[in-house]
Amino acid sequence: MTQIIIDKRYCGPPNSGNGGYVCGRLAQHIPRGAEVTLRAPPPLDTPLGAIATDDGTWELRDGAKLIATGRATSVELARLETASFEEACAAELLTLVKPHEHPLPTCFVCGPARAQGDGLRIFAGPLGRHAQAPVLAASWTPDRNLAAEDGLVAPEFLWSALDCPTGFACNCDPQGNAFDRTPLLLGRMSARIEARPRPGDRCVITAWPTGRDGRKRTAEAALHDEIGRLLAVARTTWIAVEREVQLGR
Repeated sequence: MTQIIIDKRYCGPPNSGNGGYVCGRLAQHIPRGAEVTLRAPPPLDTPLGAIATDDGTWELRDGAKLIATGRATSVELARLETASFEEACAAELLTLVKPHEHPLPTCFVCGPARAQGDGLRIFAGPLGRHAQAPVLAASWTPDRNLAAEDGLVAPEFLWSALDCPTGFACNCDPQGNAFDRTPLLLGRMSARIEARPRPGDRCVITAWPTGRDGRKRTAEAALHDEIGRLLAVARTTWIAVEREVQLGR
């Protein structure tokens, strides 16, 4: 068993871990593509156990309580959207949720209340050249404090960066330009990392909705560097919840 502690810096909702970050921490035990399913809100500042099971999967537990499960999987996307760094910066100006309207302003990834260098401050907005099928984009320049021991951005922060943009994509109608504000929580995330950038590298995130089924909404995302090299891809499933549930109350 390996111990994992989700520091309060890495919150999504105020009282639990950002889903992408938590998935990325568990996925470090799984080579190549991984799928992580969140079973309960990940508690902050609490020793959690990452445990390998006999069937090759991993579990993240808070004592007897199951928080998440992870397994190896192939992560292939049906399509791959790209944007230039300049297009991504322009899309941010059209962000679908203004700072004073943000549902989770202290979220590590997308929270506008987080200072530069503290949160990732990834604010996805629509790409203007997509008139029908919605595609969101955001720029991201990783801070130096996100580096792992090898000097590259740690894998869990690539998972983090791909998380929230897909949540906002899930609020977009896959068939048109409509956007709703349904409260969502990440239920499952699959990701594959091809390469890791260095802190200070200018990166581009694209995300787009892929479907809806009852309370479930799905999306995909890609991370490229400034010259267009693919760094990582992700598939996500989000669950529509009541606002009080989203806040962990």
